[in-house]
Amino acid sequence: MFAELTSGIGALVLGVGLGALFADWITDGASLIVLAGASAHAFGMWDKHRLEHHVDGAGGRWVVALYWVCSLLLAGVIVFLIARS
Repeated sequence: MFAELTSGIGALVLGVGLGALFADWITDGASLIVLAGASAHAFGMWDKHRLEHHVDGAGGRWVVALYWVCSLLLAGVIVFLIARS
């Protein structure tokens, strides 16, 4: 689990760094890039939730809670992007 967390944080930092480095080049397509990343993330979270759905105990409840928190935050970002456009 720690390896997944470290990998995810590393991917996040890499993405932020690349976005800052190439900001002038990708400005016009930034919304599309965000939506593509959000879609990929949503699919990954859905798939992870599907695979871990049968986990018993408190750990399983935390996985479900975090899945829904992430999904709601992602929906909020999408609504914000649509409203801002």
